[in-house]
Amino acid sequence: MINVGMYYNVKKGHEKEFEDTFQKVVEYLKNNINGFEKAGIYKKVGEENSATEYMIYSEWKDTNSFREFTTAKAFHETTEYGKNIIEGRPYHKIFNEVKEEN
Repeated sequence: MINVGMYYNVKKGHEKEFEDTFQKVVEYLKNNINGFEKAGIYKKVGEENSATEYMIYSEWKDTNSFREFTTAKAFHETTEYGKNIIEGRPYHKIFNEVKEEN
């Protein structure tokens, strides 16, 4: 299993739109992408900036499942749309789960 953190700065006034789009993407993933486990969205609070910071944290069966998602047409359509409501360039980090041996 791997975990992926995807980080975004959403332009002020577009927070609900971003959150609603996240929900739609999760439904798509559940129904169309093998290897997707689950995802959550987290919003940074307490700072007044020109954008609201979000992290989407997702769990995947393996790295190949996540890569399949990032090459899907739906992913590219969503990222293209997101350019209108995202400030700066989003980034992601992949965290590989380390299994302990007994």
